[in-house]
Amino acid sequence: MKLPITLAWLLDEASTADSADHFLAALGARLIADDLPLAGGALTLAAPHPMIARRTWLWRAETGVVIEALGFEALGSAGSGQDNVGRDWLTRLGGAVVQQDVAGPAPDGPELGWSILRPLTGQESALLHQAARFAAAPLAVLATRSTLAALLEAYLGRRSAAQVLAGRLRRQTGETIRAVLLFGDLRDFTALSETMAPEAVVTALDAWFDRIAGAVHAFGGEVLKFIGDGVLAIFPIGERSPSAACDAALSAVGAARAGMTHLDRTRQQQGLPPLPFGAALHLGEMLWGNIGTADRLDFTAIGPAVNLVSRLEGLCRPLGRSVLISGAVAAETNMKLISLGEQDLRGIATPCAVFTLRED
Repeated sequence: MKLPITLAWLLDEASTADSADHFLAALGARLIADDLPLAGGALTLAAPHPMIARRTWLWRAETGVVIEALGFEALGSAGSGQDNVGRDWLTRLGGAVVQQDVAGPAPDGPELGWSILRPLTGQESALLHQAARFAAAPLAVLATRSTLAALLEAYLGRRSAAQVLAGRLRRQTGETIRAVLLFGDLRDFTALSETMAPEAVVTALDAWFDRIAGAVHAFGGEVLKFIGDGVLAIFPIGERSPSAACDAALSAVGAARAGMTHLDRTRQQQGLPPLPFGAALHLGEMLWGNIGTADRLDFTAIGPAVNLVSRLEGLCRPLGRSVLISGAVAAETNMKLISLGEQDLRGIATPCAVFTLRED
């Protein structure tokens, strides 16, 4: 007896699927090739992430398109409505819904669901059941890969996680990035932490990072590293123009400044001291790569642009400004900035043209 197309693929090829959306689309297409009357499918995997609890991919048979939905509650939680996103999608496709626990009844195991256009025959039902059984192994591989990627991104950031997953695990390997660099840190935080309980210090740091990193991400940037109470972020040039990256970075620091102003008002109402900060922007190239010992590595940023943006941020206190912008960034934007003239930067041979935001 010839093995159905679906089962042969699950046995021989499915474990090489590079992502859950490709797996779901390929599985659904093969089930249709085996004459199953499918309108669509849904695949849910747990996602160990600080914010995301699960990811669900939704496939429409008519178009072959797969979209993704994120769940922000614990898997299987009642009342949130988000735990039924797969079932809701399948129901809207108009067919009866067949739900399958691929790895048994474990609450965080992979789940497959299908919308069927008509009742299944006994043979079709058996094939669908067998497909779920055979899918357990490749889905376990996908789930492990997804878990590892989520954990690495949570602790290393997207760019560094991608390098680790790609096997770049030796010193002196990395990538040169042309980007707008943002460096910021809190002022007088060492002294402040001497008078605060450790829990209050962590709360203050989290509030600061929420606002600066949240603004970076909102405008398309990426946080590379948290350094004590500081943060290094980039707005890569990539396929967009330098002016677009500069405008995004300027918008981000403006949003972060507004967020910190609001936070300081809230802290004042609570009888807490403000959290003054400094942030600097510069456009240039940096090397982002591995340093460390033979068996313990870390990612770091190296290059003249990194040195300049760090030194520029150090001028925030002497110049009485919370945001400073290099001439390289100012030359690429039409945003109205205030010139502070040329300034000497410690350790930098050439003076730097320095600007700041209006109403700073």
